[in-house]
Amino acid sequence: MTQTSNMPDMHQAEAIPASVRAEVDRLLQTGDLFRYTAAENSPVTLLEQEFAAAMGSKFALAVSSCSAALFLSLKALGLPRDARVLIPGFTFAAVPSAVIHADCIPVLCEVGDNYRIDIADFDRRLDHSIDAVIVSHMRGHTSDMDAILDLCAKRNVPVVEDAAHSLGTTWNGRKIGTLGRVGCFSFQSYKLLNAGEGGILITDDADLVARAVIMSGAYEHNWKKHTGLSEAFEAWQNKLPLYNLRLSNLSAAIIRAQIGEIPRRVMDGRRNHDALASALNQTLWMTVPDALAGESRAPDSIQFNLVDVTDAECKSFITNADRLGVKVQLFGLSKDNARAFWNWEFLPEQVELPQTRRMLMRACDVRLPAKLTLEDVEKVAQALISAASQTFEETRQFGT
Repeated sequence: MTQTSNMPDMHQAEAIPASVRAEVDRLLQTGDLFRYTAAENSPVTLLEQEFAAAMGSKFALAVSSCSAALFLSLKALGLPRDARVLIPGFTFAAVPSAVIHADCIPVLCEVGDNYRIDIADFDRRLDHSIDAVIVSHMRGHTSDMDAILDLCAKRNVPVVEDAAHSLGTTWNGRKIGTLGRVGCFSFQSYKLLNAGEGGILITDDADLVARAVIMSGAYEHNWKKHTGLSEAFEAWQNKLPLYNLRLSNLSAAIIRAQIGEIPRRVMDGRRNHDALASALNQTLWMTVPDALAGESRAPDSIQFNLVDVTDAECKSFITNADRLGVKVQLFGLSKDNARAFWNWEFLPEQVELPQTRRMLMRACDVRLPAKLTLEDVEKVAQALISAASQTFEETRQFGT
């Protein structure tokens, strides 16, 4: 294939709906940006109600980031200091960081070539020392949640879902983020709902969310503006520290305008992902792992493994793809990559995960926003296949 032209911008976010402008203008005119200024129905409160309803959950708490949501989830579980929290070895550095911020210790388990938790290794590490589990649906890939939830239920270990990349994904018809005790989502610019920054947690546990609300920064009696939880709030007044992780009304207004776009963005993102995966799977050098049975994905990117290649060839492929207009990140070969566990030097316990390391050394990551058209996706496919052909065929032919 030849070099493609007019490549789409793979990193530009979809435009914010025009409907948000009137509400943003109103907020700017009033200066009413703090979620607790209004007596009721602030934009943040309305976002929480609307997001919980969309997910089919009883409660939601909007906060400053998904990392903040994970941190508050662990604190609200009432875990003891130095509690051990089992997480997958393939996730973003913010996840073990949230565990450490919560005065807990991250314990890593192996992940397979399909980017999902290795259930046998998970089961082995889920011993009596584990106090909680965070399942990170990394890059939107869902692990075997039936097996994970069953193993955790038998050991009475609470599960927190890091669903930062998985808004709109379902597992056997159930929405990701609603399977565990708590589900945490991101509103960072590369996610399905974009506010630049922000996050939200959802749960059906009234006492847990009451604790999270107070710790998020509902000081004095601002928690009264969260309806339906008065009894739980009264029990925790003045007994919990405040971390001030609130979301602003401005961010909430931007997010609320996009909630109705979720079904369309999910459908378009899945269409784009599956079209590109089909093209890449026809090559000798790139393979996109299949979804698990029961998993219906809502991807905002694509991951694929390079097959039977060397490190030098991988680096040449990345260079060739970049020249053709597609930015490829290879997790294990990108310097200081925050998704490679060996770069988490802040961990109190270092561990080697040979299976996960092997995967990360060949796993490629490409942004694939839902706003792309199928014509755009075809250009991306052509560029990636051209880069692979130039790299691997020439290497094999000339032995360099």
